[in-house]
Amino acid sequence: MQFASVQETARPQRKNDFMQSRRHQLQCRISRTLWAALETEQSRTGDSIAHIVERALANELDLKHHSLFQVSTSSALVEGVFDGCICVQDLKRHGDFGLGTFEGLDGEMVMLDGVCYQICAGGVAHEVADSTFVPFATITRFIADQRFAVEQAGSLNELLSQIDHQRPSDNLFAAFRVDGIFERISLRAACKAEPGEKLVDAIEHQSQYVAESETGTLVGFWAPSYATSIGVPGYHFHFINAERNLGGHVFDLRAKKLQVGMHIETDIHLAIPETQQFMAADLAADTSAALDRAEKNSQRE
Repeated sequence: MQFASVQETARPQRKNDFMQSRRHQLQCRISRTLWAALETEQSRTGDSIAHIVERALANELDLKHHSLFQVSTSSALVEGVFDGCICVQDLKRHGDFGLGTFEGLDGEMVMLDGVCYQICAGGVAHEVADSTFVPFATITRFIADQRFAVEQAGSLNELLSQIDHQRPSDNLFAAFRVDGIFERISLRAACKAEPGEKLVDAIEHQSQYVAESETGTLVGFWAPSYATSIGVPGYHFHFINAERNLGGHVFDLRAKKLQVGMHIETDIHLAIPETQQFMAADLAADTSAALDRAEKNSQRE
C-alpha cells in the first residue's frame, strides 16, 4: 500500500508572529485514499489540513470541543462575589480559550492557546501560575467551525455587525477568535476591589487606556439574551497583543486585516461555587442594567 506523508511544521517563534501558539507537532503517514479525502475536505471548507485533522481527532476521541464551561454567574459577579472558587490548573481541564477575572476582581483574564494571562492596571499582561484562583470565567476548547475575513473595521460595533451576519442563530452561544492589526483599541483592566464592593462600585476605579498599532487577538463570546442571569448577554471581548504583554477588556477599536474564527457551543456546563460568599449572596435581583454598565460604559460622564 502506498502512503502519503502528513506533517504539520511548527512555525519559528518571532516577536510579531501573532499566530504562533504553544502547540504540538504531529507527523504521520496515511493512505493515499485518506489524503485525497483530506484534500477534498480542504477544497470544500477552505480550512487548513491541520485544522481538518485536529477536528477529526477531536470527534474521534470524543473531546468536548463544543462545550462551554462557565464558573459562577454574571449576577454573582455583579453582586460582588469575587472570592476564588477554582484554580487555573483545574480551569484548563475544561478548555484552552476563554476570559474572566481573578480573585478579588484583580484584573482581566485571557486564556489563549492553553495559556492563562492576567491583565492588570495600565494593560500590563503576564502569564499566571496554575495555582491562581478564579471567581468567574468562561472557557471552551476552541476549534473554529467557520473562518472568515474582515478587511476593515472602523469601530467595535462595525466589527460586530459583520460578525452578526455569520452567526447561525441568536439562540446559540458562540466563541470568537479575531486575529489582526489593531490601529487603535480602547481597553479596561479591573483593579482589585475593596472588601464589600459590588461590581458597579469597583469599576469606579478601573484602569482605562488606549493602545495603538498593536497586532494581536480578540478572545470573546456571544451569549443569547435568555442567559442574562448566567452570562454576559451579547458580545464580550478581551484583547491580548502578539507579545503577550498588553491587553484588557475591549470597549472600542479600529482594526484591519482581521481573520475571524467562530466556534459554536452546543453544550453548556455551569460550575456553581460552594464558597461562603456565594452561598450568602442575594442573587434574586435583576442585575442586567448594572452588568451592561460595567461591560460597555467605557467613559463615565
